[in-house]
Amino acid sequence: MQQLSLFLNLSSSEPINTTWFQDILAILKVRQEPAWTDNFGKFLRQWLMEQGHTPIKTLSLFSGGGGLDIGFHDAGFEIIQMVELEAKYVQTLQRNSLPEKWLEGSEAVCIDIRDYLPESHLTVDFIIGGPPCQTFSAAGRRAAGVSGTTDARGTLFQEYVRILNILKPKGFLFENVYGITGANGGKAWQEIQKAFREVGYNIYFRILDAADYGVPQHRERLFIVGLKEGEYLFPYPTHGPDSLNQNPYYSAGEAVEGADISEMETGLGGRFGHLLEHIPPGLNYSFYTKEMGYPNPIFSWRSKFSDFLYKADPTNPVRTIKAQGGQYTGPFSWGNRKFSIAELKRLQTIPDAYEIIGNRQVSIEQIGNSVPPQLGRILALSILEQVIKFKLPFPISYLPENKKLGFRQRKRKLTEIYSQKAKSAIADLRQAGKILSIPRFKYEDKGKMIRFLSADFSWTTKQTYESVKIYISYDLNDSCWLFTAGINDNCEEEDQYVVDVNPSCGHDEWVLGTCSVKLCAKALDTQLYTSLWKAFEEKLTEVTGKADLVQLSGYYQYNAQISGIITFHPQLKVKPLWRVIQCVTRCIGTAAQLSATELADRWGVKAEDVFSYLQSLRTMGYEVRNHNTNSQISKGEYLIPYAFPTLNPKSVQLRKSL
Repeated sequence: MQQLSLFLNLSSSEPINTTWFQDILAILKVRQEPAWTDNFGKFLRQWLMEQGHTPIKTLSLFSGGGGLDIGFHDAGFEIIQMVELEAKYVQTLQRNSLPEKWLEGSEAVCIDIRDYLPESHLTVDFIIGGPPCQTFSAAGRRAAGVSGTTDARGTLFQEYVRILNILKPKGFLFENVYGITGANGGKAWQEIQKAFREVGYNIYFRILDAADYGVPQHRERLFIVGLKEGEYLFPYPTHGPDSLNQNPYYSAGEAVEGADISEMETGLGGRFGHLLEHIPPGLNYSFYTKEMGYPNPIFSWRSKFSDFLYKADPTNPVRTIKAQGGQYTGPFSWGNRKFSIAELKRLQTIPDAYEIIGNRQVSIEQIGNSVPPQLGRILALSILEQVIKFKLPFPISYLPENKKLGFRQRKRKLTEIYSQKAKSAIADLRQAGKILSIPRFKYEDKGKMIRFLSADFSWTTKQTYESVKIYISYDLNDSCWLFTAGINDNCEEEDQYVVDVNPSCGHDEWVLGTCSVKLCAKALDTQLYTSLWKAFEEKLTEVTGKADLVQLSGYYQYNAQISGIITFHPQLKVKPLWRVIQCVTRCIGTAAQLSATELADRWGVKAEDVFSYLQSLRTMGYEVRNHNTNSQISKGEYLIPYAFPTLNPKSVQLRKSL
């Protein structure tokens, strides 16, 4: 074995081997080349067999597509059973448990964990796995709030504890998103720790970034190791700035080299697909924002998820691969296309030879939900040495309890790096004459259109059995954009109300090329109100290229950049609901979590009537949230993010109830 490089750990006076990972590679005869992690796993398993190692009997819970199982299997843990609810994932586990497959000899059990009762003869030394993470995830926080243990999926850890209590293994490894530590104001995290300790386990936990352990992907996750006896320390990173010998990250470009891309086509279709080409590697939709310096902004700052139009950088690890996502959810290849399944497996360090069963979306779900096997291997080796007491010929160096890793600090510096990269790319595009111009139309653009508004707020040119026919005329010129809507084609009727839309105080950037916008309704009808905003949004997109009204107003957590003033026909008797709509359009009672009493005070209505008004706003397409739709909102409080209707068929909130 090559000479060890050692220095003293000042906190414990223990020698630290600075080249411990290189020692492993040397013993296994693995070179860090494309797909090197496959050989690492294969040769590690062979080496352990040659040493006469007795595999550690292990139970896998919430196995998904088997990522953590691959890692532990390769490091000398015999996966006796893999318990998984989703039949489509179990097919992958079964296929790879066949003779001469990666997980040969394992048994996949398709069952709800709540119904799983280990057989009386089952004996295991270790348990691995982590329950579904949607209730704690960052995406979940933004889309629906942190449900944590108040969601049925968030209590699945209790089933994990139940099985621990039955089988009483030496230890376990539990994985989940780091949002678990902050869910329900930290109460969920305290509850989880207490539950593990009550069944006899001392727990050790850290948030780790997979890129620090040889995965070409930044993926921050919480890992808990629980032990009946003994102590545990997490291993030092094998890659990146926190590694002891500054071993470079395994980059995305290196990882996917040679992977099969025959299934993929260049380009990305749909409404925003053309935008991908100009985005610099490493950036996302925010490249097309004012804050990044784009001359003709299409999106508002932080108005989309960070994965929206995210293009990977071949020189660095990619951002976290998501299990779920829409048409524009990255990472996308720097070749301006989707990554192939073979490439996504490489980015997750799932072996090329490991078969994932299912169509593209089902395959992505399994990849995105997996623990990267290479990270699993390193953690398994650390457990093999510290818990199982197997003597390794390469002494692993462990992180002192008080040692902080730097991935969060480095992450905070990325905005400036991205800004400089955007600035350079914009200069190049400008020189090449490739800055996307704002679509222009002839002023005095007049016309009529017929649209159909459905109950799910789809806005189409085709009628369905449930849609309402809306007649709209428009007159767009440099002094005013005028939209008029009616439930019939009679233009002679007087306007019953007019919404004047203007930039909010303090926001003088008005990208419409006109002085004002007027939305005029021929009847006091809520569907006409919604339709007028939809018509405005349609022309906004056509003329300016902006994605929707949210991009014009800005993300709700910032000050609204537009507001509206409703003026009613002087002879009209206006009901209280319309007074509420009048207030909301002026941003009164929006973009803040308020109680019914506070809303009543702002709107000049009775507090006991507020809930019915909020329900009415929902039927008009307003996004209204409360504790039932977003559990991080306190009970009794409500949030109306925007002054205009934003619900559409793809809205998460559309399928929720107040």
